Amino acid sequence: QVQLVESGGGLVQPGGSLRLSCAASGNIFSIYAMGWYRQAPGKQRELVAEIPSGISPNYADSVKGRFTISRDDTKNTMFLQMNSLKPEDTAVYYCHAILTTTDTSEYDYWGQGTQVTVSS
Repeated sequence: QVQLVESGGGLVQPGGSLRLSCAASGNIFSIYAMGWYRQAPGKQRELVAEIPSGISPNYADSVKGRFTISRDDTKNTMFLQMNSLKPEDTAVYYCHAILTTTDTSEYDYWGQGTQVTVSS
């Protein structure tokens, strides 16, 4: 069993910062890529940032220069540092991972989501 657990969401004022964490646990052999997605009310889920193994992170244009994604592979943990937050960043943020389990099965995994609300 593999689980992704997000943390760090909350309410923040415009211009503020939050740091999201996603911890992957279970029978993980390797993680090929991890990323953050978000979904605002009435909108489609969209990619925020991704950090594949061995290559540079990729960011949505709307968050470039403000968000930073990182990984600690020794702990199977991913972070999203969000600075200069805007009201339009308000959404449920989901952790996503493409990984191989110890029985060689490859899966897409999603976390339960964490709410980020940017409001004055």
